Amino acid sequence: MNLTDLMTAIRGGLVVSCQAGPAHPLRDTATIRRLAEAAVLGGATAVRCGGVGGLADIRAVADAVTVPVVGLTKRGDSGVFITPTVADALEVLAAGAGVVATDATARPRPDGASLQDTVRAVHDAGGLVMADVSTVAEGVAAAACGADLIATTLSGYTSYSTQLTGPDIALVRELTAELPAVPVVAEGRYHRPEHVRQALDAGAAAVVVGTAITDPAWITSRFAEVTDR
Repeated sequence: MNLTDLMTAIRGGLVVSCQAGPAHPLRDTATIRRLAEAAVLGGATAVRCGGVGGLADIRAVADAVTVPVVGLTKRGDSGVFITPTVADALEVLAAGAGVVATDATARPRPDGASLQDTVRAVHDAGGLVMADVSTVAEGVAAAACGADLIATTLSGYTSYSTQLTGPDIALVRELTAELPAVPVVAEGRYHRPEHVRQALDAGAAAVVVGTAITDPAWITSRFAEVTDR
């Protein structure tokens, strides 16, 4: 997949993240595949998947949908854990993802490689890289390393980034101003349709929504919290 084809498919659209943690009732590859199929039926222009479910989820989703697949792995739950190594990135690509999402923060990577090493390896293998960042500086640095897309995924998830209960629309706006030639993808705590609209109006090329669409436990809790029980 090339960047032009990807952006034709997703620009101005909704990317749905289909993931479930290890203790979640939906933690099952067949279920993740059906979530992805349902999301596409509802209008998702791409699917982000993998995470704890790893390569099995990516393979299943890639086989089931015709929209682009953004794949990732997760190792642990702190530090650099989103597709943290070059080897992980190449495995994600081989599993069927057209785009590899990887941590692109300033923190050290566990294999000692640089983000540029990951970008180069993925490009050489015919894939694209979505750089998950938490600050403007990290986004600029990731673009300089050759990342194809910059995502605001990790804003609020590093100790030095802005801590918000909702999405970081300001980061979207700042990144699009700093990187007019690089698509910026909004991700992280997008819980309402108006959040998606705000991000697009701020310049996002696309918006990723996960929990608010694909986690019925979380959705139920939002309704339950206003009841008398």
